[in-house]
Amino acid sequence: MDDHSTKRQVQVGTTRLAGVLRRPEVPIGLVIFAHGAGSSHLSPRNNHVAEALGQRGIATLLFDLLTEEEALDRRNVFDIPLLGGRMVEAVDWVVGQPVLADLPVALFGSSTGAAAALVAAAQAPDRFASVVSRGGRPDLAGQVLPKVRAPVLMIVGGHDGPVIDLNETAAAQMTCPHEIQIVPGATHLFEEPGTLDRVIALAADWFETHFKAEGGQP
Repeated sequence: MDDHSTKRQVQVGTTRLAGVLRRPEVPIGLVIFAHGAGSSHLSPRNNHVAEALGQRGIATLLFDLLTEEEALDRRNVFDIPLLGGRMVEAVDWVVGQPVLADLPVALFGSSTGAAAALVAAAQAPDRFASVVSRGGRPDLAGQVLPKVRAPVLMIVGGHDGPVIDLNETAAAQMTCPHEIQIVPGATHLFEEPGTLDRVIALAADWFETHFKAEGGQP
């Protein structure tokens, strides 16, 4: 499938945040990425995932959740409500783009970004088709977890024991459809051969299933 990718500045609220938009010729939906602390829209792993999702007909948007000035204050990097609000504002930007406005939207969060994605899903329960967490910290979403309505897939490395426990703790608080998938042999960053490809396969299947349920194009 052709993957017509464009890079542009993304207007989030009153702040222009750098981002990369990838849009296949006939997308079935759009996935907005929430990267973890210390990362950006240039994350090699998330960009690899985005390119692979494009081959499955899924548009993707990666953008910086903070301005360069905001990122200098480490408190902002871990301000989950702030980051979750930025995710919701990104959807507002998407609605204003004619080539994206009619697409169902899902979220993909990595590390602390998973908590931001879940906070966004709780704040706007009718706006997201699904959420996927990769090596995420959904537990950091705290008390909002029961408010999430979108189906949630949590993907964790088999050698990432503490994070497995934290995902199980978060899952126990969820009332939405949810699953935990363990990738054997993977550590937190899924750097081992084949493990990130397994993440991509699991995430793409999850997104496809729930985009179609939302009425995305086959």
